[in-house]
Amino acid sequence: MNKKTIRDFDPKGMRVLVRVDFNVPLDEHCQISDDTRVRAALPTLQYLLERGANLVLMSHLGRPKGKPDPKFSLAPVAHHLQTLLPDYRLRMASDVTGPNVDILVGAMSADEPGNVVLLENLRFDPGEKKGDAEFAAAVATYGDAYVNDAFGTCHRAHASMYAVAQAVRAKGGPVVAGFLVEKEIEYLGSAVADPRRPFIAILGGAKVSDKIGVISNLLAKVDGLLMGGGMANTFLAAQGKEMGTSLVESDALDTARTLLDKAGDSLHLPTDAVVASEFAANADAAIVSVDDIPADRMMLDIGPASVAAFQDVLSEARTVVWNGPMGVFEFSQFATGTFAVAETLAGLDDAVTIVGGGDSAAAIMQAGLTGQVSHVSTGGGASLTYLEGKLLPGIDVLDEA
Repeated sequence: MNKKTIRDFDPKGMRVLVRVDFNVPLDEHCQISDDTRVRAALPTLQYLLERGANLVLMSHLGRPKGKPDPKFSLAPVAHHLQTLLPDYRLRMASDVTGPNVDILVGAMSADEPGNVVLLENLRFDPGEKKGDAEFAAAVATYGDAYVNDAFGTCHRAHASMYAVAQAVRAKGGPVVAGFLVEKEIEYLGSAVADPRRPFIAILGGAKVSDKIGVISNLLAKVDGLLMGGGMANTFLAAQGKEMGTSLVESDALDTARTLLDKAGDSLHLPTDAVVASEFAANADAAIVSVDDIPADRMMLDIGPASVAAFQDVLSEARTVVWNGPMGVFEFSQFATGTFAVAETLAGLDDAVTIVGGGDSAAAIMQAGLTGQVSHVSTGGGASLTYLEGKLLPGIDVLDEA
């Protein structure tokens, strides 16, 4: 997927609208508890500022239900971002559109670059989630160019991701990817379109129903698919195994059987399990074969034989995509399988290793191995949509290279 990036236009003298992902976690005092997403945007912002642009930044935060809500204000982000961009002047707008924003943005001059305006939370306006054209047109007046650096929202056709880009293009402005989105396209795109082989996918998480499309699409592309987590329970049940009190999606059993037939030998399921009598951090754990799960116990992690078998498959891999934990890794005694996968990926020296956001990204971070894999996606839902082979509106709308 060849799309233009910020390298493909000269931003000097322009007001550049940048869709960033500042959807950061806030503590009970509305202070940022993890600024990873803010820092991830800095390379794109600094690149544009250093080349003489003024920036208008837009992001959502949380779920404020289409109206202003102080606890979802981007004000704490504005304050923190100013500390990260000390050489530039940053001002916070009190709204998404309207007179206050008009004044702040209108004061930006091509002769005095290096100014930054952060719009208030996009989702304070109901037009954002609706993809409203009138709302998008109002936002688009604030920029001569549009940059998307918010991959985590690229699967949503929200106004800031699609209609604003269209409106900027209608004025003759460039519509391009920032560095974060460029990297996502590079890694996920090449994995799906032209992977180095053997190509292995690892899928976990709770529900089969969330990933049916991904499983089906990947089975046609991979040399092997390793499955753990709650979704493996449903596939094991579809094979006729008794799963005790494990999470099983009964309404997905027929789908699982169809996928098992399609997969043949390329689908690798756990052969043993770590089971417990309850879903709790201090539950009594035991290791059993998946053929011998007691009626009063549930599978909460893959067992050591499964870990070894998965590691054996991964040892030959040259491209690996991982999305979803192998067990309830929030509880330490059921985290072994997930962290073993993380460590195995980190140890693959001659392979492209891609971690697909969400819980997988959290696990690789907890293991301290983020820097030892090729790429950690910034969007769980967006990466799943990409792996499913579907168009992402936020990427589809960008200028073709």
